Amino acid sequence: HAQDLDVVARPVRAACELDQQPFERFALTREGERAVLASGRLPDSAFPFWAASYCLFARQPPCREIVWSFPEAPKAAAALGLVQTEAGSWRTTRERFWQLPVPWLPGADRRTRLDGDPQPPKPEGLLYRRFDNRLGEWISFRTIDAAVDLERFNDWQNNPRVRHFWQEGGTLAEHRDYLGRIAADPHIFSVIGCFGDEPFGYFEVYWAKGDRIAPFYPVGEHDRGLHMLVGEERHRGPHKVASWLAALAHYLFLDDPRTETLVAEPRSDNEKMIEYMRLQGFHKEKEFDFPHKRAALMMLSRGRFFSGSDLS
Repeated sequence: HAQDLDVVARPVRAACELDQQPFERFALTREGERAVLASGRLPDSAFPFWAASYCLFARQPPCREIVWSFPEAPKAAAALGLVQTEAGSWRTTRERFWQLPVPWLPGADRRTRLDGDPQPPKPEGLLYRRFDNRLGEWISFRTIDAAVDLERFNDWQNNPRVRHFWQEGGTLAEHRDYLGRIAADPHIFSVIGCFGDEPFGYFEVYWAKGDRIAPFYPVGEHDRGLHMLVGEERHRGPHKVASWLAALAHYLFLDDPRTETLVAEPRSDNEKMIEYMRLQGFHKEKEFDFPHKRAALMMLSRGRFFSGSDLS
């Protein structure tokens, strides 16, 4: 994170730079939404492939696919799933690139999943970190630390705007108990979102099959659900929602590749949040009644997210 990565893309050449020092050069040809990168030598590692892909996909949203032209097969990049062969050429699609967990998920290269494990253990610490080129800020998610975050959580829940939709206002003691119940429940965990180093919001991530939402739709084995609030006023607004909501969906789809659907159940009268979610690819399946609220069932599929996402 301390190094500055860039791709200088000129009409016929692209140079990968690290701390403003070139470390790889490619011939560049643009063909609509496709970029063709070529070189007479194969890079020594997969990193130049990743660096060029990241910078083209993150900073040039019209680019949807990269075709690689080299004198031999890029085996290191292929082993990471970064490039795939198709019709006799090596390609990286925008959709495929953003589904690779490294480096967005700390320790993702060491993570293993057992097919027979229906629900991985609760995570701890830093969950996700990515630089949002559109905002020019780092966005990250970490698990909550009640010793550090309790007063902040209490302030946010007692904000009249938040209290209207969450209905969880209360004392420090009540909120300590609330977070304790979440911590003891295996199907849900609490998350703090940060822009830079500043916490801005609180989120709950749950396995839908074990949640009260399950009876209201044909729930999938690995569907994940979300509860969301932004507590810091200066981090409100559509541009910030677009950043953190896309990042949160990205984290959840990367966290478990078996997750095909995300769901949420905001109050049906929370029209602003519902519209923000629609802009990120969610659709409103229906409205239904919980005991405590009339809710909108919002759903986002993996395919729709990665095919239509404009992650930057």
